[in-house]
Amino acid sequence: MDKNFYLQYSAVEDQHWWFVGRRRIVEELIHPLNLPKNAKILEAGCGTGGNLTMLARYGEVAAMELDETACQLANERRVTTVQQGSLPDKIPFTSQYDLIVILDVLEHIDDDLSALEALSTRLKPNSWLLITVPAYQFLWSYHDEINYHKRRYTLKKLQRVVKQAGYSVCYGSYFNTWLFPLVAGVRLLKNLLKLDKKADASSDLNLPAKPINKFLTFLFASERYLINRVSLPFGVSVVLLAQKN
Repeated sequence: MDKNFYLQYSAVEDQHWWFVGRRRIVEELIHPLNLPKNAKILEAGCGTGGNLTMLARYGEVAAMELDETACQLANERRVTTVQQGSLPDKIPFTSQYDLIVILDVLEHIDDDLSALEALSTRLKPNSWLLITVPAYQFLWSYHDEINYHKRRYTLKKLQRVVKQAGYSVCYGSYFNTWLFPLVAGVRLLKNLLKLDKKADASSDLNLPAKPINKFLTFLFASERYLINRVSLPFGVSVVLLAQKN
């Protein structure tokens, strides 16, 4: 990935409505897990490290990331020492973890089943795996191409591969549901009209005006009050909580 991409990514990750909203939804799933007091947590594919401070509230955090620039930016946060690594065969840790989170990473990996099986070897028995991925192949856009995505998922497809890897699925749902009609409409229209792809891609990481960003953060993050209680029927993304058998 281009170095400038990660610099832009890092600059907005703490404020942009999408990252903030996803972080609050993920935390809503972690909080009730009753992890051990000194829980060991791994984020596989941490990007520039925007989730590390939140995760550190629940235990001792380790993190890995494929890209060297992203690793450097994540380490500047000084939450933990982020190491370079990749799935399925280059996990730089031998510890056993109480929780592994893999947030919008699985779609980048050629062999998602092998990646999930590899993560299982780093989990303690009956410990937790938390996954988010982008939803629906029909939402495929230039955003997916420049981020080197291999696929998008339905909830059923994600559940199937997670079970095949030997986990028990405890909860699954779509999310980013309130904004789904808008996001889907815009993406489908751009694909239909074949609008400027480069302009479309550069806008993904732009920070909206403060009032708009604040409203979108509130709207997106409000879904956390439903997450873990009901399974939302559609959305831009999928979240799944599984337990190692």
